[in-house]
Amino acid sequence: MRRLKDASGKICMGWCGVLPSTKKLVIGDDFNGHTGRSPGGYVGVHGGFGFGDRNGGGTSLLEYAKAFELVITNLCYPKKAEQLITFRSTVAKTQINYLLLRKCDRGLCTDCKVIPSENLRTHHMLLIMDLEIRWTKKKRAMSGIPRVRWGTLTKDKAQELGKKLLAMGTWRSNGDASCMLSRTANCIREAAREVLGVSKAFSSGHKGDW
Repeated sequence: MRRLKDASGKICMGWCGVLPSTKKLVIGDDFNGHTGRSPGGYVGVHGGFGFGDRNGGGTSLLEYAKAFELVITNLCYPKKAEQLITFRSTVAKTQINYLLLRKCDRGLCTDCKVIPSENLRTHHMLLIMDLEIRWTKKKRAMSGIPRVRWGTLTKDKAQELGKKLLAMGTWRSNGDASCMLSRTANCIREAAREVLGVSKAFSSGHKGDW
């Protein structure tokens, strides 16, 4: 009981109260408590698919989950007994490991189960939870700054651009490297605007504009 209060209480009070709803919180631990097969007064926290009989430690965990608006995900899906048992030894089979989510994130969880193992030396079974998180791609902001339409470059326009650059004396720049690079780049932009045209607006990062 003390371990449950120290671990679960600190985690919940430290994160549930301050973490914004845009952040996802997952709590997992060996809580050393049996929550039982059915909700029994904890609907919304206990999904009705547990294992064994409830004890004091399980009741405490359910109370914490209820107080901090959490749901115990491995109690929410109908499974065979071997997919519910989280601790197995030669003398006992129990469910004491749990994964919790905030109720507002319950829809992200699509499944939660134990991966059984025949290795009895590994007392705690692997408990996994499937989460489906969708990323929304934001539209890039549009800008009204004209950009060279490099996407319209063809073989004929490339030849025309080359002649114009020669006529401008682009490659005859002198001075230090920085000044030469700047003058050359300006000449290329000027010639390209005349030959290829410019766009009225563009999306930042468009590969065809410069």
